[in-house]
Amino acid sequence: MSRVEIPPGLKELLQGYTVEVLRLRPADLVEFAVQHFTRIQEGRGKEHNAKKGSLKTSRREVSFKTHSDKSVRDEEDSVVNHIAMLQYICVATVCAEAYDPDEDDEDDTDPRVVHPKSDVQRHRLQDACRDILLFKTLDQEQLSEVLDAMFEVLVKPQEHIIDQGADGDNFYVIERGVFDIHVQKDGANVCVGKYDSKGSFGELALMYNTPRAATIIASQDGALWGLDRATFHRLIVKNNAKKRRMYEAFIECVPLLTSLELSERMRIVDVLGARVFQDEECIITQGERADCFYIVESGEVKIMIKSKLDNLEMELARCSRGQYFGELALVTNQLRAASVYAVGVTKCLVIDIQAFERLLGPCKEIMKRNFSQYKDQLVALFGSSVDFKHEKIEV
Repeated sequence: MSRVEIPPGLKELLQGYTVEVLRLRPADLVEFAVQHFTRIQEGRGKEHNAKKGSLKTSRREVSFKTHSDKSVRDEEDSVVNHIAMLQYICVATVCAEAYDPDEDDEDDTDPRVVHPKSDVQRHRLQDACRDILLFKTLDQEQLSEVLDAMFEVLVKPQEHIIDQGADGDNFYVIERGVFDIHVQKDGANVCVGKYDSKGSFGELALMYNTPRAATIIASQDGALWGLDRATFHRLIVKNNAKKRRMYEAFIECVPLLTSLELSERMRIVDVLGARVFQDEECIITQGERADCFYIVESGEVKIMIKSKLDNLEMELARCSRGQYFGELALVTNQLRAASVYAVGVTKCLVIDIQAFERLLGPCKEIMKRNFSQYKDQLVALFGSSVDFKHEKIEV
């Protein structure tokens, strides 16, 4: 029998599709394949046009290399979002099946892992984990079990924490230190970013049962907190799978997010938190620094704004299911321009500022278009007492 020659590029093409399937679990594989390869084809078209454009501008010494450098910077900016990194890094081998939390019941019978800690260590660990997105949706009992299972790892300069291509064993939360992120790209070892004294890494290989997608190297003395694979599966992955089933249909119906691709919406689901507010409870206070963005899942909120003239609050607008609020201060980098109160018992989905910047960039133009509505309402209420400066509202 003659040997069948694999066409160049086929392996990488199928690997990229396989990784996306394992990550997103689409219900219709054929439809998902059409969408996936259509995006690749459109990307090739854009790249072709960019190359043609670079030839036309060669006299001005504007080359395709400038575009490439910008892409690298953009990739470095988003590298903290490991899920998005899967689309950027070419995984060398997809050699294992994805971990399915619904089919794995054995982990529930495993003994609970506890690494003893002093009060000081426990306090340091709690501080390090305070802003970790993967822990945001855990209930208090689950979070306590995660903290019990974590163990301290002290590292030295140039020490490899994880190596690209290796099997995943632990998830890591950074307490202190600087850690460089390296990937093998076109046969060269490239530093694509770094973590500086905060953040976490290592979840991709555990969530999708794939080899490590990057090498992490300590550049100075530092401290990490590790969580073993079994505990990560039992608490984090199962909780994320449950949250996806709960919120993915709702996210599909949020008008703001309809412009995003399916994969982008699913990444948003992964970082959502949920909070329930009682009637008349204050959700946002005018004048405070912005730290998150809200989508109303159920109930209603009223947006109140206080005038500098008489210090009285007046109702500006209301938001109900599927509508959002809290974006204005994040987009304009201003303090909160209004207060928001729950009307009856209200449940909101919450996205913190880091995830907002990373995942909702494509939606910002839509948000900015809505600013004119804010202006019209404010002028109607307060007239000349409202001052607008470069899309920033000061009341």
